[in-house]
Amino acid sequence: MTEPPLISFRGVARHYGEGGGLIRALAGVDLTISRGEFIAIMGPSGSGKSTAMNIIGCLDRSTAGVYRFNGVDVTGLTRDQRALLRRNYLGFVFQGYNLLARTTAIENVELPLIYRGMGRRERRERAVHALHRVGLAGREHHTPAELSGGQQQRVAIARAIVTDPLVLLADEPTGNLDTSRSREIMQLLTQLNLEQGITVVMVTHEADMAAFAARTIRFVDGRIDADTRREAA
Repeated sequence: MTEPPLISFRGVARHYGEGGGLIRALAGVDLTISRGEFIAIMGPSGSGKSTAMNIIGCLDRSTAGVYRFNGVDVTGLTRDQRALLRRNYLGFVFQGYNLLARTTAIENVELPLIYRGMGRRERRERAVHALHRVGLAGREHHTPAELSGGQQQRVAIARAIVTDPLVLLADEPTGNLDTSRSREIMQLLTQLNLEQGITVVMVTHEADMAAFAARTIRFVDGRIDADTRREAA
């Protein structure tokens, strides 16, 4: 039997408001993402790229159409079921890092495991391993104030991958970083994708960052305007 796509949109629409104030953030999108892909989602402000990301991440629900995750119809799930899907299969990285300021790197990374009810010893071991995976061995007990912006984003990535998610959703992950640190983060995401098989879906407005992805999807006016794949070297 053929394995279903990891992520599938069929006619997915998202509308806000009504009547004359109706906004069509997504206007019937068809999209398929397979396991192990590295996708960059681009588009101007208001194009629908962030709305698509939020629906994939179960942070928002579609108004119409069908969203399937690994063959499961997410559209019909309850709020609690969608929360479980997020907790067990998705990792999130945001532009602003979203780290707890007075908490060490290792404690920040442990947070998703606490929500899972994991014991202290196991979650500490997994958090240490995740920090090592992102190149932060020796920084486990530093607070965010003691880390550079690039290091803080690495902590955020470690927190996102500590649960071994199927998909890493990155929303403008280099938006607060300089060019050098941005390239480091993109190289790390590429490494996680190629070496560990994590599917990466990234929203970015920076073409040079999108160039790290194997596939770029461009949204315009709530629709997919272009879907291109990078030619193999």
